[in-house]
Amino acid sequence: MPRPTKCRMVCRFPQTLEFIPAKEGGEQEPVILTVDEYETIRLIDKEGLSQEQCSRRMQVARTTAQKIYDSARKKLAAVLVEGRPLRIEGGEYRLCNGANLFCGIDGCCKKELYQAFHKTKEENIMRIAVTYENGQVFQHFGHTEQFKIYDAEAGKIVSSEVVSTDGQGHGALAEVLNALKTDVLICGGIGGGAQAALASAGIKLYGGVTGDADTAVEAFLAGTLAYVPDVQCSHHEGGHHGENCSGHHQGEGHECRYGHCTD
Repeated sequence: MPRPTKCRMVCRFPQTLEFIPAKEGGEQEPVILTVDEYETIRLIDKEGLSQEQCSRRMQVARTTAQKIYDSARKKLAAVLVEGRPLRIEGGEYRLCNGANLFCGIDGCCKKELYQAFHKTKEENIMRIAVTYENGQVFQHFGHTEQFKIYDAEAGKIVSSEVVSTDGQGHGALAEVLNALKTDVLICGGIGGGAQAALASAGIKLYGGVTGDADTAVEAFLAGTLAYVPDVQCSHHEGGHHGENCSGHHQGEGHECRYGHCTD
C-alpha cells in the first residue's frame, strides 16, 4: 500500500487564482498549477531560495521540493508556449498560520501578524467577525479597515469589540482573522482568492450580507441570517486584481482540502 502524500507547508495562499491570455485562440483547457507547486515558484524564482532552502520552508525532502518545482516549471512553460489559461488550485498542502513559529525567519510576515493580532479564546466560545464601518456590514472585504469581533456562547453575544486591520490589504486579511481565532466571517462582497484563503483557515463564510452589523450577528445566531452562499466579488477598484472573482474549487483525489490535511 503506497504511503500517503505528506502535506507541504505553504506560507500564504495565492491571491490571484486565474490568468487568461490577452488574445484567446478559442477555448483552451487551462493548465492547473497546484498551490504547493505555486509555492516552489514563489520561493525559488521570486524569493531566490535554493531548492534546499525551499524544502526546509515547505518541510519536505529536497528531492520532493525538486520534483514539485520541476512540475511547476513545465506547466508554466506550457502556459507561455501554448498560450493557455492558468488556474491555481488543489494540491497537498497546509497553510502556515504563524502560531508554530517553525520557520525561524526574521521578519516573517505570518509571525508578525500572529503576534500583532493574536487573541485568546475560551473553548466554548464562538468568535464571529464582521467587516465593519459605521455600524454597518462593510461591503468590500479586501478594503475593510475594521472588523467587529463578537464572542458568543450558547447562542448569545457575551462580548464585542472593534479591531482595526492596521492597513493590512487583501492578502493578509484572512490571516488577520485566523490570528484572531475567528470561527465565522459575515461580510458583503468577497473575491474567490479570499474565499479560498478563509476556507484554508477553517473560517466559515457568510457573504452577501447588508445592513446593521449587530442585527446581522443576532440573525446568524438565531439561524435567520439572509446571505448569499455563492457570493462573488463584483468590482475591481483601481484595477486591483488581488481578489479574483472566479469561483475556487479544489481538485479531487487529494489528501488535503483547502490547506487542511486529512487523517
